[in-house]
Amino acid sequence: MHTMWKGTISFGLVNIPVKLHSATENKDIKLRNLHKECQSPIKYEKVCPVCETEVGNDDIVKGFEYTKNKFVVLEEEDLESIKEEKHDKAVEIVDFVQLEEIDPIYFERSYYLSPNEGGAKAYGLLRQALKDTGKIGLAKITIRSKEHLAVVRIYNNTLVMETIHYPDEVRDVQEVPNVPEEANVVEKELETAKMLIEQLTTEFEPEKYTDEYRTALLDLIEKKKEGEEIATAKEPEKPDNVTDLMEALEKSLDKTKKGNKKTTANKKKTTTTKTKKKSTGQKKAKAT
Repeated sequence: MHTMWKGTISFGLVNIPVKLHSATENKDIKLRNLHKECQSPIKYEKVCPVCETEVGNDDIVKGFEYTKNKFVVLEEEDLESIKEEKHDKAVEIVDFVQLEEIDPIYFERSYYLSPNEGGAKAYGLLRQALKDTGKIGLAKITIRSKEHLAVVRIYNNTLVMETIHYPDEVRDVQEVPNVPEEANVVEKELETAKMLIEQLTTEFEPEKYTDEYRTALLDLIEKKKEGEEIATAKEPEKPDNVTDLMEALEKSLDKTKKGNKKTTANKKKTTTTKTKKKSTGQKKAKAT
């Protein structure tokens, strides 16, 4: 697994040398823009619209647009001067909190933490302490010149660091339009909705969820590579235009029940088949 950062986890006077590895990956299929005439990849050049010349990296500076076409120019020296050296190579745990206290809206990206040379014992100590107390560490870390707020917790016996948004990065929920203060809920509709939720409730098994669009796109690309004719998929049947809420709930509930019956029947069929095979195997064994 690629190491993207090396540093330490620090809490109190304890320093644990660690490596940082990305815990997730983006599997989006990237499509290039090509010239329709000759299928050559299109280049995107950095050009100054005023000077009408191509600009190299050495000729580019950072700027903040504080009003239309008015910029404060920031040199690299300016940006370096405000960096806090202690955060450059440290996951500095500043507090310990309960995971349940942090709403999922704050979470951003996950990273695995592994012990670097000489850090295995202290790594194990922090892991056990977090496990025994049921707490997570709230920390600060600088990655690619940006200071992040993060949490350190345990996932499958491994320390995980998850960057989280600062409070001012989460938009005020009061700004969301058209959210009703109170809903005039009909009791029968509510009970039917609860029944539908119960019917659809299951254990979380992440393996059963797949990106169907990505799979279909990969299949399409493979067929195009092999020169196959691409058939146009039939449009799925559109459901009846159900405008009544109660009718929609009852139809959903009925559909779910039918699906559950099929699943139960398939399970029984599979169990019966396995039993027959086992019985046949035992008879053959006795005959032998």
